[in-house]
Amino acid sequence: MILDFKKALCGVFPSLAVSFFLGQNSRTMGVKILAVSDQVVERIYSSQLAQLYPDVDLIIGCGDLPYTYLEYILTVLGKPLLYVPGNHDPDYVPANPKTRVHGGTLLDDKTLRRNGLIFAGLGGSVLYRPDGANQYTQFAMYLRAYNLALKLIMNRILYGRALDVLVTHSPPAGIHDDDDPAHRGLHAINWLMRWFKPRYVLHGHTHFYRQNLAPSHSQVGATTVINVYPYRLIEIE
Repeated sequence: MILDFKKALCGVFPSLAVSFFLGQNSRTMGVKILAVSDQVVERIYSSQLAQLYPDVDLIIGCGDLPYTYLEYILTVLGKPLLYVPGNHDPDYVPANPKTRVHGGTLLDDKTLRRNGLIFAGLGGSVLYRPDGANQYTQFAMYLRAYNLALKLIMNRILYGRALDVLVTHSPPAGIHDDDDPAHRGLHAINWLMRWFKPRYVLHGHTHFYRQNLAPSHSQVGATTVINVYPYRLIEIE
């Protein structure tokens, strides 16, 4: 079935097929990511940013940050920004420029290839306030994950793998999450991890005030789960 799909694509869209099937399965030689979430850091929001991180290839925003902060980072570093919204960010409204990061790429409910890696995004948190922005019941988040899964299956057909990096705001259930209603993890993220086995899950939302006691990295099968709060420099080989 996959071979038939590839033959059809080559026959109808030969130039597109060359782009998809020549060299697309190979991963990048190395990507350095600056990932941020939840807290404005003076060290980053400074005139020294470009000197501190001169070789960053990509910026990832995991939510709950002022959009002006994200715009400052991408402007100074001059690198692409992928981001998802947190539960304290506004609902995205295409006609309202205040609900997006200018110059950045909203990854929520989407998947794309950048720097040789396949990314997907699932923003928001568990519902804990009836009128809360970017908040979902566990069931509603499963529905969003199922919709994203269809795109990941297409990735697997086209690129030979579904996903390298899943960017979320909330952590998976039982991994880096808390017991209070606002910071419970999302089971839908665990489901995506089981079925599509991303190399990394990058999230924010839970604040580690005792960072020497709480690990920010957890290995779950083939996936490394990283709490990027408030920022992390991650190098993917």
